[in-house]
Amino acid sequence: MLSMSQAMADQKAAEKWLDQEFAISSLSRPRQLEEMAWFIAAAEQLKRKGVREIRVVSEIIDTHVYESTVLSKAFEDITGIKVIHETMPEGELVDRLQKAIYTDNSNYDGWISDSDLIGTHYRYGVIEPLSDYMKGAGKEYTNPGLDIKDFIGTSFTTAPDGKLYQLPDQQFANLYWFRADLFARKDLQERFRQKYGYELGVPQNWSAYEDIAEFFSLDVKSIDGKPIYGHMDYGKRDPSLGWRFTDAWLSMAGAADRGIPNGLPVDEWGIRVSSDKCTAVGASVARGGATNSPAAVYALTKYLEWLNKYAPPQARQLNFSEAGPVPAQGQIAQQIFWYTAFTSSMIKPELKVMNPDGTPKWRMAPSPHGAYWKTGMQNGYQDVGSWTFFKSTPPARKAAAWLYAQFVTAKTVSLKKSIVGLTFIRESDIRHEYFTKNAPRYGGLIEFYRSPARIAWTPTGNNVPDYPRLANLWWSNIAPAIQGELSPQAALDKLADQMDSVMAELQSKGMKNCAPKLNALQDPSKYLSDKGAPWKKLAQEKPRGETIDYEKLLQAWREGRVK
Repeated sequence: MLSMSQAMADQKAAEKWLDQEFAISSLSRPRQLEEMAWFIAAAEQLKRKGVREIRVVSEIIDTHVYESTVLSKAFEDITGIKVIHETMPEGELVDRLQKAIYTDNSNYDGWISDSDLIGTHYRYGVIEPLSDYMKGAGKEYTNPGLDIKDFIGTSFTTAPDGKLYQLPDQQFANLYWFRADLFARKDLQERFRQKYGYELGVPQNWSAYEDIAEFFSLDVKSIDGKPIYGHMDYGKRDPSLGWRFTDAWLSMAGAADRGIPNGLPVDEWGIRVSSDKCTAVGASVARGGATNSPAAVYALTKYLEWLNKYAPPQARQLNFSEAGPVPAQGQIAQQIFWYTAFTSSMIKPELKVMNPDGTPKWRMAPSPHGAYWKTGMQNGYQDVGSWTFFKSTPPARKAAAWLYAQFVTAKTVSLKKSIVGLTFIRESDIRHEYFTKNAPRYGGLIEFYRSPARIAWTPTGNNVPDYPRLANLWWSNIAPAIQGELSPQAALDKLADQMDSVMAELQSKGMKNCAPKLNALQDPSKYLSDKGAPWKKLAQEKPRGETIDYEKLLQAWREGRVK
């Protein structure tokens, strides 16, 4: 039993944290105290089993920095269990997780890793299915107020067996970003209309995006005496270059099949699965995949063309993290591929892209679609960083890490965490009156997450049998295309062949669940089609540009429509 004096001390610590940090919550104060009392009691059971300290790890973004510096301290004060919460670049995190999976030996008691690994976790069989854990060994350590149905991303952390493998901790989408103040200028609107024959607005297709990029970079050229660029991206030879493509760039072009959350049978990586919706059969067109299909070549070609023609010269030497802050400097007119994880760093009052009244000069909107895209396809990418646990982790330490995972996602604290990081995981937080009142400060983020559009932006799915190994192939094959060493077709042919080789190795070695079983090589013409992926080459890859007024788009979100 928990001693009276210890219980009172822990409860006083909880009250202090509620007063100082978690005064704003989707729960009432009595409900918060009730939730904290449960954490205190559950932690006491684990301390009796000798657990006084645990280690967890996550990538470096604002949300996880807040967890590692603030929430870990709150957890320790309230429960008496110390948390060493490490943060590191995502590439390093994936490398460490890969080694842990292959050896089934984890140095951490809990991981926050992207749900992009859901297919990997299912197939290797070393990750704890939370659906089973919450009913079995972890039942007494599962918060009665966890409310799984309140989480908005669980469909992305559910494997082909229907089980929940990961608990969402943060989410952010990949959207279109633009300078609404510049788009609203009558002189620029008139100049654009005169040249292109349609209105300057939010681009609905890649043709319009390209026209707008050309207009600002080559026609407008400067704003307030400083260069203005119609496009922003990054091209450094770096693991993050791979995310630029695996994060749905091919599906935004239209390379995949229709299907939410991911195309079936061919997904946004170009990987085809068999009729069981699980067995990977190939990535190359010669095996029925789409990684080197005409639509994929179109996607890479446009990426290269826009990077070279319309982005700042330094963009080719930047990686994901280095490129992220650039739009805040005020010289970017639009960005097709912008992560909402950067929102919190883009609303600081002193920035050149902010108005004196605290509202942004910029807005976010759905990214435009490529020429091959069709209704019913994935609209874009959404990152879902999620709590992940190894079956082999000692039970008491796993339970303590599970306790911490629930604490940093608990209703008592999640609203404040959402305000800090703007990476929503709970419906109750998104709908809270705080965000209703402050929605104008976030440039469309709140409207996006309150609309059904958020479901059409999805992470990497179940088709990918080994995310770490396959993801590592992308950047090393895209980089030579950026340097002009390989054509887009040659780069993607090489990538597709290497992906097939990795899947052939996985097939040979076997996996606990659903190992690949490659199709025989065929003439690519056998698979190229106008009915499904891999799609035949279009005669016209640049249709007329289409735009929409931002207020009309925003109203669609408010009315519960995707577009």
